[in-house]
Amino acid sequence: MRLRSGARTGLAIVAGLFAVLIIVQVFLAGLGVFDSPSAFATHRDFGYTIGLLILPIIILALVGRAPKGLVGLTILIAVQMTLQSVFVAMRESNPAVAALHPVNGVLMLLVTIVVARWAWAIRDEPDPVPAGAAAPSAVSSDVAT
Repeated sequence: MRLRSGARTGLAIVAGLFAVLIIVQVFLAGLGVFDSPSAFATHRDFGYTIGLLILPIIILALVGRAPKGLVGLTILIAVQMTLQSVFVAMRESNPAVAALHPVNGVLMLLVTIVVARWAWAIRDEPDPVPAGAAAPSAVSSDVAT
Protein backbone atom coordinates (compact mmCIF):
# COMPACT_ATOMS: atom_id res chain seq x y z
CA MET A 1 0.00 0.00 0.00
CA ARG A 2 2.82 2.43 0.83
CA LEU A 3 4.61 1.77 -2.45
CA ARG A 4 1.42 2.30 -4.39
CA SER A 5 0.54 5.52 -2.55
CA GLY A 6 4.11 6.78 -2.87
CA ALA A 7 4.18 6.04 -6.59
CA ARG A 8 0.90 7.87 -7.10
CA THR A 9 2.13 10.86 -5.11
CA GLY A 10 5.35 10.78 -7.13
CA LEU A 11 3.32 10.63 -10.34
CA ALA A 12 1.36 13.72 -9.32
CA ILE A 13 4.56 15.60 -8.47
CA VAL A 14 6.51 14.59 -11.58
CA ALA A 15 3.53 15.26 -13.86
CA GLY A 16 3.04 18.64 -12.17
CA LEU A 17 6.71 19.43 -12.73
CA PHE A 18 6.39 18.37 -16.36
CA ALA A 19 3.42 20.74 -16.78
CA VAL A 20 5.46 23.64 -15.39
CA LEU A 21 8.33 22.77 -17.71
CA ILE A 22 5.95 22.79 -20.70
CA ILE A 23 5.05 26.37 -19.76
CA VAL A 24 8.77 27.22 -19.67
CA GLN A 25 9.03 25.60 -23.09
CA VAL A 26 6.34 27.92 -24.43
CA PHE A 27 8.31 30.88 -23.07
CA LEU A 28 11.44 29.63 -24.84
CA ALA A 29 9.50 29.39 -28.10
CA GLY A 30 8.38 32.98 -27.56
CA LEU A 31 12.00 34.02 -27.20
CA GLY A 32 12.69 32.39 -30.54
CA VAL A 33 9.90 34.40 -32.15
CA PHE A 34 10.37 37.79 -30.48
CA ASP A 35 14.05 37.92 -29.52
CA SER A 36 16.27 35.86 -31.78
CA PRO A 37 15.64 32.90 -34.04
CA SER A 38 18.77 31.33 -32.55
CA ALA A 39 16.79 30.95 -29.30
CA PHE A 40 14.86 28.14 -31.00
CA ALA A 41 17.91 25.93 -30.39
CA THR A 42 17.30 26.36 -26.66
CA HIS A 43 13.62 25.56 -27.18
CA ARG A 44 14.54 22.41 -29.10
CA ASP A 45 17.17 21.22 -26.63
CA PHE A 46 14.99 21.93 -23.60
CA GLY A 47 12.16 19.98 -25.22
CA TYR A 48 14.34 16.92 -25.62
CA THR A 49 15.56 17.30 -22.03
CA ILE A 50 12.13 17.51 -20.44
CA GLY A 51 11.07 14.54 -22.55
CA LEU A 52 13.23 12.44 -20.24
CA LEU A 53 10.51 12.82 -17.59
CA ILE A 54 7.98 10.87 -19.64
CA LEU A 55 9.40 7.43 -18.84
CA PRO A 56 9.32 8.05 -15.06
CA ILE A 57 5.73 9.30 -15.43
CA ILE A 58 4.67 6.05 -17.12
CA ILE A 59 6.63 3.90 -14.64
CA LEU A 60 5.11 5.68 -11.64
CA ALA A 61 1.62 5.16 -13.06
CA LEU A 62 2.30 1.43 -13.50
CA VAL A 63 3.99 0.97 -10.10
CA GLY A 64 1.16 2.92 -8.48
CA ARG A 65 -1.32 0.59 -10.17
CA ALA A 66 -3.17 3.61 -11.45
CA PRO A 67 -6.52 3.13 -13.18
CA LYS A 68 -6.28 2.10 -16.84
CA GLY A 69 -7.49 5.50 -17.98
CA LEU A 70 -4.73 7.27 -16.09
CA VAL A 71 -2.08 4.91 -17.42
CA GLY A 72 -3.49 5.50 -20.89
CA LEU A 73 -3.13 9.25 -20.47
CA THR A 74 0.53 8.86 -19.48
CA ILE A 75 1.11 6.89 -22.67
CA LEU A 76 -0.78 9.58 -24.60
CA ILE A 77 1.74 12.14 -23.27
CA ALA A 78 4.56 10.00 -24.70
CA VAL A 79 2.79 9.82 -28.06
CA GLN A 80 2.21 13.57 -28.05
CA MET A 81 5.86 14.22 -27.23
CA THR A 82 6.91 12.01 -30.15
CA LEU A 83 4.52 13.84 -32.45
CA GLN A 84 6.15 17.15 -31.50
CA SER A 85 9.32 16.09 -33.32
CA VAL A 86 7.35 14.66 -36.24
CA PHE A 87 5.49 17.94 -36.72
CA VAL A 88 8.72 19.96 -36.70
CA ALA A 89 10.30 17.60 -39.23
CA MET A 90 7.39 18.30 -41.60
CA ARG A 91 7.84 22.09 -41.63
CA GLU A 92 9.38 22.07 -45.13
CA SER A 93 7.29 19.38 -46.80
CA ASN A 94 3.92 20.02 -45.16
CA PRO A 95 3.68 23.30 -43.22
CA ALA A 96 -0.02 22.84 -42.50
CA VAL A 97 0.72 19.63 -40.58
CA ALA A 98 3.77 21.20 -38.94
CA ALA A 99 1.49 23.96 -37.66
CA LEU A 100 -0.03 21.35 -35.34
CA HIS A 101 3.17 21.52 -33.24
CA PRO A 102 1.94 24.34 -30.94
CA VAL A 103 -1.60 22.94 -30.83
CA ASN A 104 -0.27 19.56 -29.75
CA GLY A 105 1.91 21.30 -27.16
CA VAL A 106 -1.14 22.97 -25.60
CA LEU A 107 -3.05 19.67 -25.63
CA MET A 108 -0.06 17.93 -24.04
CA LEU A 109 -0.08 20.53 -21.27
CA LEU A 110 -3.79 19.89 -20.65
CA VAL A 111 -3.35 16.10 -20.59
CA THR A 112 -0.41 16.46 -18.20
CA ILE A 113 -2.46 18.62 -15.84
CA VAL A 114 -5.25 16.02 -15.89
CA VAL A 115 -2.70 13.29 -15.06
CA ALA A 116 -1.25 15.30 -12.17
CA ARG A 117 -4.65 16.14 -10.69
CA TRP A 118 -6.02 12.61 -11.10
CA ALA A 119 -2.92 11.05 -9.53
CA TRP A 120 -3.12 13.48 -6.62
CA ALA A 121 -6.82 12.73 -6.10
CA ILE A 122 -6.26 8.96 -5.88
CA ARG A 123 -2.92 8.93 -4.07
CA ASP A 124 -4.35 7.50 -0.83
CA GLU A 125 -7.15 5.31 -2.19
CA PRO A 126 -7.17 1.77 -0.75
CA ASP A 127 -6.53 -1.23 -2.97
CA PRO A 128 -9.73 -2.37 -4.68
CA VAL A 129 -11.19 -5.69 -3.51
CA PRO A 130 -10.97 -8.23 -6.38
CA ALA A 131 -14.29 -9.48 -7.75
CA GLY A 132 -15.48 -12.55 -5.86
CA ALA A 133 -13.23 -11.90 -2.85
CA ALA A 134 -14.75 -11.21 0.51
CA ALA A 135 -14.07 -7.77 1.89
CA PRO A 136 -12.05 -7.86 5.12
CA SER A 137 -14.10 -7.23 8.21
CA ALA A 138 -13.14 -6.25 11.72
CA VAL A 139 -15.46 -8.78 13.36
CA SER A 140 -15.65 -12.44 12.39
CA SER A 141 -19.14 -13.96 12.36
CA ASP A 142 -17.72 -17.49 12.74
CA VAL A 143 -16.80 -17.07 16.42
CA ALA A 144 -18.85 -19.34 18.68
CA THR A 145 -20.20 -17.80 21.88
